[in-house]
Amino acid sequence: MRRRFLLVAVLVVSFAVVVAAALLAAAILAGCGSPDASLTEVRLDSGPVSGAQQDGVWCFKGIPYAAPPVGALRWRPPQPVSPWKDVRACVAFGPACPQPASGAEFYMDVGRQSEDCLYLNVWSPAKATTERLPVMVWIHGGSFTTGAGSMDVYSGHNLATKGVVVVTINYRLGALGFLAHPALSKESGDGGSGNYGLLDQLAALQWVQRNIAAFGGDPAKVTVFGESAGAISILDLLVSPLSKGLFQRAIAESGILLDSGFGVATTSDLATAEKAGEDYAARLGIDPSGDAAAQMRALTPEQLLAVDPTPSTLLETGLTWMPIADGRVLTDAPTRLWLDGRQMRVPLLIGSNKDEGNLFLQGLRIPAAQYQEYMTKIFGPYAQEALALYPAQGGSVTEPLSRMLTEVGFASTARFAARQMSAASGAGGAAASAAPAYLYQFTRVPLDNPLGAFHSVEIPYVFGNAGLFTRLGKLDQADYDLSAAMMGYWTRFAATGDPNGGGAPDWPAYQTVTDRHLVLGDTIATGSGLYSQACDLADKVRGVP
Repeated sequence: MRRRFLLVAVLVVSFAVVVAAALLAAAILAGCGSPDASLTEVRLDSGPVSGAQQDGVWCFKGIPYAAPPVGALRWRPPQPVSPWKDVRACVAFGPACPQPASGAEFYMDVGRQSEDCLYLNVWSPAKATTERLPVMVWIHGGSFTTGAGSMDVYSGHNLATKGVVVVTINYRLGALGFLAHPALSKESGDGGSGNYGLLDQLAALQWVQRNIAAFGGDPAKVTVFGESAGAISILDLLVSPLSKGLFQRAIAESGILLDSGFGVATTSDLATAEKAGEDYAARLGIDPSGDAAAQMRALTPEQLLAVDPTPSTLLETGLTWMPIADGRVLTDAPTRLWLDGRQMRVPLLIGSNKDEGNLFLQGLRIPAAQYQEYMTKIFGPYAQEALALYPAQGGSVTEPLSRMLTEVGFASTARFAARQMSAASGAGGAAASAAPAYLYQFTRVPLDNPLGAFHSVEIPYVFGNAGLFTRLGKLDQADYDLSAAMMGYWTRFAATGDPNGGGAPDWPAYQTVTDRHLVLGDTIATGSGLYSQACDLADKVRGVP
């Protein structure tokens, strides 16, 4: 099976926030203020913009960072914005990339949608300072098919009050962001196609380098942070040769690297992606004897969304669209690049949640025999070791699958990246400077919800938005305290590359020999050996020496 059930669980990605919103029932109110609020003018390299101030924070919504990727620019790298002369009022979010309905728009509405979607948003403290502030650039999740930087749960207002400049971005999604096809590769000039979504992220980071000083930010202190598909993007950007100089620190929340072994992948090779693109084009009704690229560009986004690119059963459905090892943006599968020590050596804060898998397995029923077959396809020669670690329980495989997805998928990726980043070795064993890594596990269960500390539940704590939840119950003081602590860790890391300070419990830098991590839960404490058996098993499958 080319698409495996594992990716259903681990790569529906950040729209687990839908359930987070439902369980926590977020009615997040932080914003930019009304259009008639006091405005200021900021000069960008493309022209002047104005924003609005609310409660000590300036906010600029819907700033274009690249030209609209429409018409002839569909499935091409992002192009420069056409400059303007008059002040552009940036008080409303730009459109989100066209995407399928999430099924929970009441909670997670992305607002307007349009192929003209390459916009970003900036929150900056209004308090005057002579020092340039650290910058935090958020890359949203959503399986590379859904989401937007404008979603309420990502409001940067409260985080900005901690003395950082916060940027959230949109990027192209689904077929618009990750379609590879021989016709597109032929016209590209470099022999590859796809990765338009990653190229958008890079263009946004280039925009930050050129313009963030105008908002009080320091282009030499840029931290990329993101969750799930956003975290996968960051792990990919860390091994992309095009990222050099664009950021100095990285935070990856609940990301996955499954590119070696496992029988599943979070990145495709170009040949496989092009074949999938040809199959998709056929379902779109494209005539392969004609100009396929022109025919596809003539279709509307709605027509592109109306066709399922990979019709399949549940167990064969996984990550439909994904980054591609195209030889330019990604020179190889990211796992192999990380194994070779080819990642950027920058401070890394990375971790996962205690019950990542629970969200995706509600109502799942898999016969025990089919479970064994599935585990064999995932773990290959290590299947018996995996089955011993995750045995079926009374004929039910829901619980062991959830644990496997949590531990082998998310937690092992975090430990793997932390070990590789903190190791003083490079490609082929060559000497390379180590960079500090900080590993965490989020364990807090808000409102005693039955899914536990599930995938994405940490996001409101990171952004300081937990205090604005108003439905389905009252949060405990422990939730507010944990959010304040996490905001402190995240912003100190953005400022210095070290999350410690401010009187918070000590967070030890990761070392393989001690295997220590920080537990972010009812209390904050140091742990060690997190899921060591599962992580060791995953490393065997990855081919870690």
